[in-house]
Amino acid sequence: MSRSPIIEEVESSYLKKEVPVFKVGDTVKVQTRIIEGDKERFQAFAGTVVAKKGSGLSETFTIYRHAYGSNMDRVFLLHSPRIAGIEVVRPGKVRRAKLYYLRGKSGKGAKIKEQFYAGKEAVQKVAPVEGSTEAPQG
Repeated sequence: MSRSPIIEEVESSYLKKEVPVFKVGDTVKVQTRIIEGDKERFQAFAGTVVAKKGSGLSETFTIYRHAYGSNMDRVFLLHSPRIAGIEVVRPGKVRRAKLYYLRGKSGKGAKIKEQFYAGKEAVQKVAPVEGSTEAPQG
């Protein structure tokens, strides 16, 4: 089902110009803006990307984290203004599109192999959004 050109035009103004490149299985650190009263601060949430869904303005990704004896899943909107930055800490090598099987595991059972790249930088930090004419930085 195609979307209306008017809706696409309105949504394109809200899309981020530079979106970091990451995939399912990568360990990432997400910096979120937290506003408390008149103060603003950044809070980091680090974990493994277990799912990516959607496209355009409604694209989301889910991060799983096991810390201090509890499991946490958190869903982020990729183009949200609340997300200050996404940093890939460790690229992962997986063969599935969704890693929901990690939810009940901890320790060695939740381990993901690291993806190594020969001769090139491990992960490109930023890639242009579809339709933009900017070249990726690297």
